[in-house]
Amino acid sequence: MAFNIYGRLSFEHVFTPSASNGSEPVYSASILMPKGSPEVKKVEDEMMRVATEKWGVKGKDVLAKLVRENRVCLRDGGTKDYDGYDGMMFVSARNPSRPSVFNKKCEPITKEDGVLYSGCYVNARIEVWAQDNPKGGRRINCKLVGLQFAKDGDAFGSGSGPAKASDFEVIEDDEPSDDDKKPWE
Repeated sequence: MAFNIYGRLSFEHVFTPSASNGSEPVYSASILMPKGSPEVKKVEDEMMRVATEKWGVKGKDVLAKLVRENRVCLRDGGTKDYDGYDGMMFVSARNPSRPSVFNKKCEPITKEDGVLYSGCYVNARIEVWAQDNPKGGRRINCKLVGLQFAKDGDAFGSGSGPAKASDFEVIEDDEPSDDDKKPWE
């Protein structure tokens, strides 16, 4: 069952799929949420629900083991040495198909719009599911269904978020001036 969580976007790959460790390219993102927040509780409750649905009365014990083995989509940010992760939990979500991406007004956006970036805040639509197969073993995974930009935040990693028109001043004329001369001229 898909549901929404609010958090800070990290490792955003929602417009172009990315591959890691020799895997097939997928669309993905991590969503950071403060430890103990209602958003984390929603994810924990859904992990318990899908574990019980998949493994019945053993669900609670199986889930506890998967959490200890770090084989779940919800993880402690304190285990990572990344900007903004301390004191946070994060959901790692993936999808082989491109997730829907919207602005505040629920209008579709593209990468070229420059609205979404790692560090901004989003509403993420996710679907938690239990995996039990011979190839991948048991896990609790998360599918990224869609994202909605909610508000700007400090960009992670390499500098600022995308420039906005308000970051610049209007240039009134095209006449060359002495200001256009090089210092050595």
